[in-house]
Amino acid sequence: MNTQKLMNRAADNIRILAASMVEKANSGHPGGAMGGADFINVLFSEFLIYDPKNPKWEGRDRFFLDPGHMSPMLYSTLALTGKYSIDELKQFRQWNSPTPGHPEVDIMRGVENTSGPLGQGHAFGIGAAIAAKFLKARFGEVMNQTIYVYISDGGIQEEISQGAGRIAGHLGLDNLIMFYDSNDVQLSTDTEDVTSENVAMKYEAWGWKVITINGNNVDEIRKAITEAQAIKGQPVIIIGKTVMGKGALNADGTSNEANCSTHGSPLGGDAYTKTIKNLGGNPEDPFVIFPEVAELYAKRAEELTTLVGKKLEYKAKWSKENPKLAQKLEDFFAGKLAEINWEAIEQKPNSATRAASATVLATLAEKVENMIVSSADLSNSDKTDGFLKKTHAFKKGDFSGAFLQAGVSELTMACLCIGMSLHGGVIAACATFFVFSDYMKPAIRMAALMEQPVKFIWTHDAFRVGEDGPTHEPVEQEAQIRLMEKLQNHSGKNSMLVLRPADVEEATHAWRLAMENQTTPTGLIFSRQNIENLPQGTDYAQTAQGAYIVAGSDENADVVLVASGSEVATLVAGAKLLREDGIKVRIVSAPSEGLFRSQSRTYQESIIPSDAKVFGLTAGLPVTLQGLVGANGKVFGLNSFGFSAPYKVLDEKLGFTAQNVYNQVKEML
Repeated sequence: MNTQKLMNRAADNIRILAASMVEKANSGHPGGAMGGADFINVLFSEFLIYDPKNPKWEGRDRFFLDPGHMSPMLYSTLALTGKYSIDELKQFRQWNSPTPGHPEVDIMRGVENTSGPLGQGHAFGIGAAIAAKFLKARFGEVMNQTIYVYISDGGIQEEISQGAGRIAGHLGLDNLIMFYDSNDVQLSTDTEDVTSENVAMKYEAWGWKVITINGNNVDEIRKAITEAQAIKGQPVIIIGKTVMGKGALNADGTSNEANCSTHGSPLGGDAYTKTIKNLGGNPEDPFVIFPEVAELYAKRAEELTTLVGKKLEYKAKWSKENPKLAQKLEDFFAGKLAEINWEAIEQKPNSATRAASATVLATLAEKVENMIVSSADLSNSDKTDGFLKKTHAFKKGDFSGAFLQAGVSELTMACLCIGMSLHGGVIAACATFFVFSDYMKPAIRMAALMEQPVKFIWTHDAFRVGEDGPTHEPVEQEAQIRLMEKLQNHSGKNSMLVLRPADVEEATHAWRLAMENQTTPTGLIFSRQNIENLPQGTDYAQTAQGAYIVAGSDENADVVLVASGSEVATLVAGAKLLREDGIKVRIVSAPSEGLFRSQSRTYQESIIPSDAKVFGLTAGLPVTLQGLVGANGKVFGLNSFGFSAPYKVLDEKLGFTAQNVYNQVKEML
């Protein structure tokens, strides 16, 4: 066992590096990083199991950092493991640096998640723990892991912690150990100014095991992690009472610990100099890994090589005895797609696209063995029960199923699915009504930023929800989600694939595109009400182009009619009236503007010529289709919230009829 003196020296080394990174950048948060250094040092130097030679080893423990502002603590610790160089620490928060202000997922460097929006990072960790349970239920001890999570006062306060804590306790995730850095200081106040809740009692009520310790005491940290690892049937939260800015001094040499001033700004001037000296460093040359600390982490690397070597030997023996299972595990983590005969999926004509989604999900449940689907208490309405009927929901002690009943917690559910995806080896999908995508936006953004291929299923796509009224009728949601099609990720691709199919057959093709998309999240937007199938002869394979000409369109059209989803069928009906008046019409189904804009300019011109007269119909804001219709065209959409009435009445009252398509186009022409 490492001596307390050596462990304290290593923690102080982390503090020096963290404070110096912030000082050099003249930007950042040193206080939390300094207070948490003891825990992360004990975890990485004595407990966390990972392969120093293969960061992507699927059997590794995972460490999820929730408070992204404590990135200097993580980067400094990972520098001790050899994942970052001293020069890279010096480039903290600089252009094109591998040490950005908040950590961005980089498995090769040991960063398991992008974090920053407080609360999401720990929910990702809980999702990873669910994925680990799912995989262990299928592959046994080769997937025996512990998921470690680090959360702060801010993350505990964010509302998402309530949903994530409830679900983790309900499922008895005993492969999850969470350290709560409880230093009682926030950015602008002490925590007592904003909350008086008993955090320990709260987590106990959710079914967690709670251990409270001095979070800056090596022996207590070590004992708590050891105890937590032995707990069965419960997740564990270690409440570590830590000191914000531990070791920090003011310019006059007095203590600056437990002070808000260390939270979000550099120590500065004499305060920085005195702090580095107080911690045993050299202010003139602070970016140094002490020899004894380097030796400590080198020793741990040797221990891990031996420990992981034994695990890999066990896996090799297991693989030899279970070749099919071993191949399946490899395929899961390689992202190999299951073979699905998409053409064989039979849809009931003229049905709701949510029903078509259920039909596809039933096939996926049978064919895609590593798929997990979740619903926010709506499985019978968002039709994810098509998947559920072929499996069963997770329960405490039983992860042999493949469905997560998340309860009414859309943001939590989305983050859990992102965490499953981050863990690897599984395909995650989650569903709710489209109007409630508003609750999920912060998570959708993070999925896009991290390039995680989560499938977001949204049903009840428009005002045709009807009697439920404006609270349940999405109007602005599609425009908001489609903004993600226009935003590029760091790989230079559209940050999200969004698909709103026009009928049941197009829905099948939309699901195929979603499953084949392994580089970004996908949004699938489905109708509540039945939709007439597009004209016979429509080439649905062109769904992959993002927009295409619907069968029955006229040559040399006088006007191009464009829509997605339910409104395409309305255009088809309106086109009949226009033709009776001698007007030649082209109808374009545009399930994904993002996909369409990624096609060649020649293809785009062949579908919606730049000199054509274009009319767009959308049940959302007119801006939803403005990019396709262009400045010289016209979009008919909604400019107000919806109303409570039967959906066919709303179609009439709001102008979503064949007659109004005729009227609008005639007026435009």
